[in-house]
Amino acid sequence: GGPRVSTPWSSQDTMPQEVDVLKISNDDAAFILGKSGRTKEKIARVSGAELDLFEQSLTLEIRGSEAERRRAKKYVECVMAQRVGPVTIDDDSEDDDLTVIQVPTEAVGFVTGSQGNFLRQVEEEWGTLMFFADFRGRGSGREGQTEKLAIFGPRRGRRGAQLKVMAAVETKVPNYFTGDSKPDEDDDQDEWGTKTLVLKPDELSYALGKKGMTRKKLAKSSGCIVEYVGYTVFMSGTREERTRAKEYLDWLFDQLKGPVYVDGWEERDDCTCVDVPQDCVGYVTGARRATLGKIEEEWGTL
Repeated sequence: GGPRVSTPWSSQDTMPQEVDVLKISNDDAAFILGKSGRTKEKIARVSGAELDLFEQSLTLEIRGSEAERRRAKKYVECVMAQRVGPVTIDDDSEDDDLTVIQVPTEAVGFVTGSQGNFLRQVEEEWGTLMFFADFRGRGSGREGQTEKLAIFGPRRGRRGAQLKVMAAVETKVPNYFTGDSKPDEDDDQDEWGTKTLVLKPDELSYALGKKGMTRKKLAKSSGCIVEYVGYTVFMSGTREERTRAKEYLDWLFDQLKGPVYVDGWEERDDCTCVDVPQDCVGYVTGARRATLGKIEEEWGTL
């Protein structure tokens, strides 16, 4: 099955690879493969295991470390369960690969997207597996029902996917996630965590940029996950990444007031200074910053 793809899971798995063999039904085989093999690829990507499906003998071979195989088996079972009805998920597995998010019933269709399109897109972007699971409870004190969306994958991908879904829900049901959030909080003591910041309406459109370009640029240049849920900016990542994202965002807003001075740029390891002759500045910037914007987009810089 070609070269091993490196996965974001920890690689304590250098043991010789064992194989698990699952017998599956004809219908399941098609479902596990998915459209042009996409589902099978997705399960392999998220679990870190290699999957080979033999349609003649209706067997599925799963290769990898013990943890990879366990995850892959679990994901395959979830996918098969989806075919016949709601997925039931054990919350108590030892894999640390699951985030569950409450989605209000009225936003479920929106979050799913036509033919599951929105969820597939998020899975693709963040290397996750997502399905609505059947532990259906009443929302805690929220009016109406909620459904639980299960997000499987490594921590960073789960968080990116979770914030994407939160942002989508928020457009459909305003203040669902941000109604009671304290502004500008940060789990600063934690190496990995989230910083939030509440923007004013006119700041939001600026911080998003055309087609979300500015948000993407902030995320890429800082290495931090940046998502806007309603008017709240969520910045998730390591402490360093969160600090950078916040600083970069502040500079973006400072730009509106005038030139930005970065004190101590010589000492920074995330900064390169280029001298540009006065008469080239307009050319380098481009009409309405188009040239700089292109360079930023290509290289993930600010």
